[in-house]
Order: sequence, then structure tokens, then C-alpha cells
Amino acid sequence: MEHTGHSFQDMSIDYFECNPFNTIGQDWFAIAVEKDGKVNAMTAGWGGMGVMWGKNVFFIVIRKSRYTHELLESCDRLSVNFFPDKKGRMFLKYIGSVSGRDEDKIKNSRTHIDYDDGVPFIDEAKIVFICKKLSVSPINAEHFIDTQIDPKWYADGDYHDLYIVEAEKFMAR
Repeated sequence: MEHTGHSFQDMSIDYFECNPFNTIGQDWFAIAVEKDGKVNAMTAGWGGMGVMWGKNVFFIVIRKSRYTHELLESCDRLSVNFFPDKKGRMFLKYIGSVSGRDEDKIKNSRTHIDYDDGVPFIDEAKIVFICKKLSVSPINAEHFIDTQIDPKWYADGDYHDLYIVEAEKFMAR
């Protein structure tokens, strides 16, 4: 059976309401990017949302070892995808446990990619933000004030980069 896609509606960001501590830290989300026709998605459970430079933004952290980091370094736009249901949680667990370097996670998870103005997003999501990169900053041990962060989270030296991305468009179904 051919996949026909879901109906997403463009919405004003004013309609987006959530508790960011639950939505990001407990429910998680997926980041989707594309480079040279190859789409990859990764699960994220760290980050934030707010206002920076007069823009609605997400603060996304991605370890430099992640395949998504490699792809994101060569593109300017991405999607942030939320799945507030049990099926979505299973998808997020799966894509968080395998690497896109080793397999086609989208195909193997039986989910589908759709596009908005050339930006890939996960069609099974309930809420999607189309985003534009604004800045990237490395996270390094010398910047930590709390001395417990480095040994607890970065003992292997695999640090994150902090991306600040503008939420250009909000879609929901």
C-alpha cells in the first residue's frame, strides 16, 4: 500500500503550548536533516526552547560523533518533530538506538518522510517545526562551572555542539 501522507496545517506559533521540561526531557523529539538526498533522524532529549535575538528558537545539542551532526554541518535547515503518543515513543527509542551510518532508520522504522520547502520532516509526527540554523557553539570542559558535569556526562570526550535554530514554521495535525 502506498503511503499518501498526513494532513499538516500551518499554524501560528502562538498556538503551541507545552511544558518544555516534559516535552523535551521526558517525551523527547526527533531532529531530521538531509544531505545529498540522504535523510537521517535522531532522538533528542536534551535542549530547550525560548527566544533569542528576537526570534523563537530551539536550543539543540548534538554530539560531534553523531551522524546527524555530520549532516547538519552541511545544511542550513532541519525539522524538529514531536510525537506525543506511545507509537511515537517506540519510534524515538528505535532511532535513538541505531546509527544512520549503518542503516536507513526511516525505512526500517516504517515511517515516512515528507518535505516542506525542501526540508524533511517525519510524517508520523504530530507537531513539526521547520527550522533554520542561526548559530553553533562547541561545548567544552573549560566552560563548565559545575565540576561534576564533565566526568559524569563527557568521560569519553564526546562533547556536544550547541545549535540555536529559529522556528520558522509550526505545523500540526
